[in-house]
Amino acid sequence: KNIFSHFFPNFWSIHSREERPRSTQHIHINYRIFLVRMSETVSVTDPRAVTRDIFSATLGSIACCYTGQPFDTVKVRMQTNPNVYNGVGNSTLSIFRNEGLTAFWKGAVPTAMGMAAENAMAFGVNEALKRAFPDDDQNSKQLSIFKPFMMGTITGCFSALVLLPSEVVKAKTQIVVGTGTSSNQVVKKMMSEQGFKSMLVGLDAQLARDSCFYAFFFGSYEVMTYCFREFVPSMPDELNYFLSGGFAGMLGWAMAMPLDVPKTNVQSRYDTKIVGSYFPELLKISRERGIIGLYSGLGPTLIRAFPANAALFLGVETGKKLFDDMIWRP
Repeated sequence: KNIFSHFFPNFWSIHSREERPRSTQHIHINYRIFLVRMSETVSVTDPRAVTRDIFSATLGSIACCYTGQPFDTVKVRMQTNPNVYNGVGNSTLSIFRNEGLTAFWKGAVPTAMGMAAENAMAFGVNEALKRAFPDDDQNSKQLSIFKPFMMGTITGCFSALVLLPSEVVKAKTQIVVGTGTSSNQVVKKMMSEQGFKSMLVGLDAQLARDSCFYAFFFGSYEVMTYCFREFVPSMPDELNYFLSGGFAGMLGWAMAMPLDVPKTNVQSRYDTKIVGSYFPELLKISRERGIIGLYSGLGPTLIRAFPANAALFLGVETGKKLFDDMIWRP
C-alpha cells in the first residue's frame, strides 16, 4: 500500500466506503502527478544502472560462492542423511577423511554459475525497485524500513525462477558419497530419468524459501547499515557492509531454514514433481523428526551465512565503486 501510494497518493483516501460511487469512476488517479514523479526518477532500465548492478553482483557472487560452499555441502549432507551426518564436527571430519578436501567444493561450478545469475537477478530487481519507488520523504525512517522487506519478498520470487535449475543440480550432486561423480553426470542422469522437467522440480519449494529469505535478507541489511551509520558514525563503510551483510545473511537463513530443509529433500531425489511434492515433504519431516527436524543443518548454515554473505555484500559494494571509478563513470 505504501509503495503503491507513492505514485497514486489519492487512491486510498478520496472516498470513505459510504461515499464511494458504485461506478468504476470511484477510482481517481492523479495521472499528472504520476507522470511528473516518473520523470523525476532514474529510469528503471537505465543501461548504466543495469550494467552496474550485474557487474557488482557477479563479483559478489564469486566471493560468496567459494567462501560458503564447504559449509553448504555439510549442511546438505546433514539435511538429507541425518542418521550418518548428525553433527557439524562429525560431518566435516567424515567428509574430509572419506572424500578429501576437494569434496567440500562439490557442485561449486554450477553453484557459482547459478549464484551469479541469481544475484544478478536479485540485486538487479532490488535496485530497480529502489529506482522505481524512491522515498518521498527522506526523513520518514519508518517507510524506509518497511519498503526493503516488501521489495525483498518480490525480489525472492524473481530470483527463485533463475536459481531453480542450478539448485536442483547442486542438491543432487552434493548428496553423492565418494568421488568420481561430476555435475555433468548428474545432469545426464536427470535427463534420462525425468527429462527437461527434472530441472524444474520443487518450484513451489524454491518460491517459498526465497521469498522469505530475501525479505529478511535485504530488509535487515538496509536496517543494519542505517543503524551503524547513525550510531557508529566512525565505522568505515567497508566494515559496515561486511558486518551488515553477514548478520543479514544469518537472519535470512534463520527465518527461511524450516522452508529450506524440505526443499533440499525434494530437489535431491529423482521422483519428485515440479509442483506438489513440497508440502507433503514438509509434513512428513515434521511428523518423523518433529519441528526440530526442519532445522537440520542450521548450525553450518549460520556459520556459513556470516562469512559468505559478508563477502557477498562487500563484493557488491566494492564492485559498484570499481564500476563508477574505472568502467563507466556517472
